[in-house]
Amino acid sequence: MKSYSASEISTLLKGNMVGDTSHTVSSPEQIELAGNDQITFIGNKKYEKLWAGSKASVAVVNHDISIEPGLNRAFIKVNNADLAMSQILELFAPLHPQFDTDIHPNASVHPTAIIGAGARIGAGCYIGPNVELGENVTIYPNVTILDNSTVGKNSTVWSGAVIRENCHIGNHCILHPNATIGADGFGFRPCPERGLAKIPQIGNVIIGNWVEIGANSCVDRGKFSSTIIGDGCKIDNLVQIGHNSVMGKFCIMAGNSGLAGSVTLGNGVIIGGSASIKDHATLGDGVTVGAGSGVVGDIPAGKTYLGYPAAEARTTLKQWATLKRLAANS
Repeated sequence: MKSYSASEISTLLKGNMVGDTSHTVSSPEQIELAGNDQITFIGNKKYEKLWAGSKASVAVVNHDISIEPGLNRAFIKVNNADLAMSQILELFAPLHPQFDTDIHPNASVHPTAIIGAGARIGAGCYIGPNVELGENVTIYPNVTILDNSTVGKNSTVWSGAVIRENCHIGNHCILHPNATIGADGFGFRPCPERGLAKIPQIGNVIIGNWVEIGANSCVDRGKFSSTIIGDGCKIDNLVQIGHNSVMGKFCIMAGNSGLAGSVTLGNGVIIGGSASIKDHATLGDGVTVGAGSGVVGDIPAGKTYLGYPAAEARTTLKQWATLKRLAANS
């Protein structure tokens, strides 16, 4: 793996280097574990206290840092250390698994499928009738893409993922291992003859551009029309998105969170880990839902909600403080 000098990395980041070091950088590491041939970052002032005990020779920091790098050490000052560190991680990232041939001989590709230039398909994949893969799509081994589905250019589908029939994935998307797109929505009704009658789910899933779906996450197909994931949404592992839900652009859902059926999210909504959203709820633009919260109704744009059932953050925090005082006085 290639090593870089601190000045080379500073140039890459368009940063301002303070101090100097004779050490070259071979990899990035978190501040507590870094060695003297590694680079770390300080994205928040509360972590400045860890620098003195770290062995890292270089740190990417914000311009407002209040400490000095010290002897034979350097800071690279940037506007946003968190974003700059993402560039460092890209610089040192290992290559993804390589393909010996564009389409593995053990892949099953239907003769009606349309495969774009530069697309790669791994061993054990099934590409069904009338599937269309865009240019430079990468399909890793053991992926299933069923009839009439499409995957846009420069998208990546990792092993074990399933894209069911009639679903559409945009450009520059990433589906992580075992993600499932287009499984049946959870639709059942009491029935005297059968106990619970299954309601057919005849819609599909439409995913926009630059969307990332985490491992073992599920996006159910619509009962009618489509479940829609807007451009730029980032969905963590083990997330459930119910049938006919609609997500706006650049939403974030953390691990183990879930949307019930027909939930509508505006643009830029953030759902914390293990939070759940009731069916038919509407969350406006810029809403934040705290981890573990349970949303049981609509939330206006820009609000932050916490708790179970979720309420405005200030209200929930006051309730928690009151309960704590009552417990202390009991």
